[in-house]
Amino acid sequence: MPLSSIPSSVTRVLGAPGRWSVAAQTFALQVLIAVLVVAAGLVGAYGQAQRAGDQEAIARALAVAETIAATPAVISAVQGPDPSAALQPYAERVRVETRTDFVVVMSRDAIRYTHPDPTQIGKKFIGHTEDALAGGVVEEDYTGTLGPSSRVVVPVTDAGKVVALVSVGIRKSAVGERVRAQLPGLLLAGLVAALLSGLGTALVSRRIRRQTHGLGEQQLREMYEYYDAVLHAVTEGLVITDLDGRLRLANDEATRLLALPADAVGRPVADLGLGPALTAALTDDASHEDELHVTSARVLVLNRGPARWQGRLLGHVATLRDRTDLEALTGELDSARGLTEALRSQAHESANRLHTIVSLIELGHTDRALDFATDELQVSQLLTDRVVGSVDEPALTAVLLGKAAEAHERGIAFGIEPGSHWPRGVAPMRDVVTIVGNLIDNALDAVTGGPGTPGSARPDRQVRFASRVEGAYAVLEVSDDGPGLPPGGVEDAFRRGWSTKEQGSAGRRGIGLALVAQTVERLGGTLEVSGPPGATFTVRLPAGGDDA
Repeated sequence: MPLSSIPSSVTRVLGAPGRWSVAAQTFALQVLIAVLVVAAGLVGAYGQAQRAGDQEAIARALAVAETIAATPAVISAVQGPDPSAALQPYAERVRVETRTDFVVVMSRDAIRYTHPDPTQIGKKFIGHTEDALAGGVVEEDYTGTLGPSSRVVVPVTDAGKVVALVSVGIRKSAVGERVRAQLPGLLLAGLVAALLSGLGTALVSRRIRRQTHGLGEQQLREMYEYYDAVLHAVTEGLVITDLDGRLRLANDEATRLLALPADAVGRPVADLGLGPALTAALTDDASHEDELHVTSARVLVLNRGPARWQGRLLGHVATLRDRTDLEALTGELDSARGLTEALRSQAHESANRLHTIVSLIELGHTDRALDFATDELQVSQLLTDRVVGSVDEPALTAVLLGKAAEAHERGIAFGIEPGSHWPRGVAPMRDVVTIVGNLIDNALDAVTGGPGTPGSARPDRQVRFASRVEGAYAVLEVSDDGPGLPPGGVEDAFRRGWSTKEQGSAGRRGIGLALVAQTVERLGGTLEVSGPPGATFTVRLPAGGDDA
């Protein structure tokens, strides 16, 4: 496909990379995600540490409060005449040793006996005590005289009777200070996680950049859309194979021409059911230019070469053009050209004969002139009557008459076996003409030095045509007295490009018999070859075919 036919937008996309490649976008998104994850992790870790600090403060306060409430000296002091004098020094000593913020011993009415601020002694405790008075435990966060704190309230019992209450608390600010002391470790862990995530993101971005060649998302999308549209639009078949001989791409036209299955992409070419010659051409390491290949239904022109990117061999790319109709038309043109030459020769001979007849009459030999004219008419009419009487198809009749005239021109005796019969409607006439025309051309070439070689008629230069019906098959035979096929050459005779003659100027040698074999196979018939001496080609076609 010429470069001028590629849309300008495609070249614009390929030649102007965007500012943000897919790799850059991926890197930015991954960094953003990593930052968000690390930040969320730090916030979660801080909140978890805060909750753990609160739980630890409650647990420590509860242990201290229960220990104080179970101390005999405390039980005795709360029932004595001056509880504050006995308990205040003890409570302050315990508070300092346990690193709590307050230890308050109070009466059942919540009147303080102890407090870190002596001015608060004798005043009512700020908080909830109901559950403790009922023999339970109070755990709460409450704002008292020292500010917000986590505290517990437990009962002091004597003989199963609640005689006083003990409250131990730790200020929220103290808990926060201990949590904040853990922040450097949390931040260090977050920094390490961010660095590891950034390193992984950079490696992933580098790999993506290498795989996408630094192209952006819009460039990749447009490239795919244009390339896909071009592959579906081109009228030539396009096939790409990798270095292992596997099919990597086949456009619509290639799939149609090669009759590929739906799952062909990714499979070895050798498993796609193609002919040996075509399979070899698609899998070897050689370059192929304008090679003709015959499949079961088509004649294809193959061009194949290496596919490289920056000097690296990726595989091979092949283009396929359908030449089936062109080959058929070329064959018909050759037949028409041969018939034209035969008619020209006949016209020349007819002029000579007419001149002879006129001269004989002028010389007064009218009887001899009449005998001469009658003999020529009988020979010509005999062949015409035999062809017309044997063949019901006008197109086949014309082909046989034309080939008879060509044979006469080349000095070859062309005959039709007596009793030959070819019924109407056996097969499409275009296919029958292809079979008969190529077989007779091959026979004419076999008994001479090549196509169009003139010579005098001799008994050993004969080509015969015969046709008949055998049961459910219509049979036609073309035989010649040439040298026949070489030993082991029967199978090669129907292979594309095989010929016993030199390559013609048009490059069409080795196609005729391959077309015959292809057509017979498509019509469900058989083709046999016998000889030497000579060669006889026998074609059997089902007699129930449709006329074209």
